[in-house]
Amino acid sequence: MKGPLRVGNASGFYGDRFDAMREMLTGGPLDVLTGDYLAELTMLILGRDRLKDPARGYAKTFLRQLEECLGLAKERGVKIVANAGGLNPGGLADGVRELADRLGVAVRVAHVEGDDLGSRFPDALTANAYLGGAGIAGCLHAGADVVVTGRVTDAALVSGPAAAHFGWGEGDRDQLAGAVVAGHILECGTQATGGNYAFFAGRSARELLRPGFPVAEIHADGSSVITKHDGTGGFVDVGTVTAQLLYETSGARYAGPDVTARLDTVALTQEGPDRVRVAGVRGEAPPPTLKVGLNRLGGFRNEVVFVLTGLDVEAKARLVRAQVEDAMGRAKSRPQEVRWELVRADRPDAPSEEGASALLRLVVRDPQPDPVGRALSGAAIELALGSYPGFHVTAPPGKGAPYGVFEAAYVERGTVDHVAVLPGGERQPVEGVGGTLVLEEPDEPPLPPPLPDGPTRRAPLGLVAGARSGDKGGDANVGVWVRTDDAWRWLAHELTVERFRELLPEAGELVVVRHLLPNLRALNFVVVGILGAGVASQARFDPQAKGLGEWLRARHLDIPAALLEANESTEVLP
Repeated sequence: MKGPLRVGNASGFYGDRFDAMREMLTGGPLDVLTGDYLAELTMLILGRDRLKDPARGYAKTFLRQLEECLGLAKERGVKIVANAGGLNPGGLADGVRELADRLGVAVRVAHVEGDDLGSRFPDALTANAYLGGAGIAGCLHAGADVVVTGRVTDAALVSGPAAAHFGWGEGDRDQLAGAVVAGHILECGTQATGGNYAFFAGRSARELLRPGFPVAEIHADGSSVITKHDGTGGFVDVGTVTAQLLYETSGARYAGPDVTARLDTVALTQEGPDRVRVAGVRGEAPPPTLKVGLNRLGGFRNEVVFVLTGLDVEAKARLVRAQVEDAMGRAKSRPQEVRWELVRADRPDAPSEEGASALLRLVVRDPQPDPVGRALSGAAIELALGSYPGFHVTAPPGKGAPYGVFEAAYVERGTVDHVAVLPGGERQPVEGVGGTLVLEEPDEPPLPPPLPDGPTRRAPLGLVAGARSGDKGGDANVGVWVRTDDAWRWLAHELTVERFRELLPEAGELVVVRHLLPNLRALNFVVVGILGAGVASQARFDPQAKGLGEWLRARHLDIPAALLEANESTEVLP
C-alpha cells in the first residue's frame, strides 16, 4: 500500500494570489501542486484573447509564476498540474518547455487536449467539453513533471494525480469519488481554509488576514484529510469544509466524467487542529454524456447610475426615468433591452451626503453597439442641468461594451477525443469508461424529527446558519448548513422552498429546487434562471450570486430561543 498523496492548491481562479505557488512549495511537504485557473467567465476572456492572437488563449500568469518556481518544484520533487492551458494547452506546454530551457531546468512537460469542440458549435466563441482526470493520470504515468490541460473538471486536477499514484481504474469508483470530493474542496483555494466563510466573526486577525492554501492528504481507500501548511493563516474545520462542499453543487449526486460522487455519503470529522477527515464517499458510474460549456457574444451593454440625494427620492427617480425614456424613444434606435433598478441605500437625517443618497441604476443591452453607446450617453448626460435637483451620476456612460452569454450543452462521451500528449510527444488516446448511469436524483431522505414547540425570537437566520452561494451558468445555488443536530431538526422543517422564496423575493417567480444533505446538516437550493444568461451577461447587481447566501442569512424569521442561546454561548463551535 502506498502512503498518502499530498496534493496542494495554489490557485482558485485566474487572478488569485500570485505568490501562492512559491508559498506552497516552500511551506511544507507536497507531492503534487495544482492550480485552477478556469471558470465560465475565464473561458470567455480567453476566447477574446484568442481572437486578437490565435497563439494565446491560455493563462499568462501561470508562466510568470513558473519562472520563479519551476526550479524549486523540480528540486523538491513536486509535480505541477494546472488547467491554465485554457483554449490552447499545447501552446502553453510549448511555453513551459521554452521557459525550462531558458532557466536550465530539466523537466518533462505534457498536456491534455480534446476538450475543444468549436467545430461542432461554430456559432460559439468557445465550446469546451469538461474532461475527467484520466488524461492527467496518463501524462503522470509517462513521467511528466508538469501537466497542463484545457477544460477539465476542477476536481480532475486532484483525482487524476490520485488515480496515477494509487493505480486506480474505472472500477475503483468509491476511491475515485473520494478524490473527486477532495478535489472539489481544494479547487477554490482559500475558500476551504476560512476565506469567504460565514462564521468568520470571532476569529483572530492572524487567521483571517492571509489564509493559507489548502492541502489534501489522499489515502489509498479514497479518504482524505484536508489541512494546510503549518504556520500559514486561516483555519480548517468541519464548517469551512462543509461550506466548500456545498459551493456550486446541487443535490446528492455530484456528476463528473470519471465517476458520480454521492455527496450524501460524505462523513466529516475534526481529526485535530486544522485537520478534517473526509471519508465514506461512495461512487457510481458517470453519466453517458459530457457537459460542454459554450460562450457566445450576446451583444453590447452599457449602464449609468444616477445618484438621488435627500428628499423625494421616488419622485426624482420617476422624473429622470421619464426623461431618459423619452430621449431614447426619440433616438434613431432604442436599445432592445432597458432595465431600471432603484436601490434605497439612503436613510433619513443622514450625517453624510453618501448616507442620504439612493442609486438608480439603468442597464441597456442591444445586439448592436450604437443604441447602447451614443444614444444612452446623450440621453443621460444632456439632462445634467434640466432634471431633478442634485442631478449627478457615479460615472459618465462610455460607448458600451460587448457582453457574453453562457450555455451548457451535452454530447455523448464516446464522441469526444480525449488525448494525453506525453512528454515525448506521443499522443495517447484516453479510453472511455465502460459503464455509465443516467443521472437521476435519488429519493429524498426522511426529515429529522422536528424540534418540540417552544419560545421563539425574531432574528436573522445567519445567527444559527451558515451559507455559501455561487453561479452555474444562469442558475445560482445557495448552500445552507448548521452546526448542531438540534439546529438541523429546525432548519430542515423551517427552510422550505416556500420560505426561501419569501425570504428572497427575487426568487419568488422562479423555479427553486431544494436538496437535503442530512449528513452535512445542510440544504442546497438551486434558483433556476436568476442570473439570466450567466455571469458575463451581468443580468443582476451580483452577477455571480456571491452574496445571495449572505442576503439570506441577513433575513429575519422566528427562530427557537434555545438555538439562539446556544449560539450566543460560544463564538466558535468545533
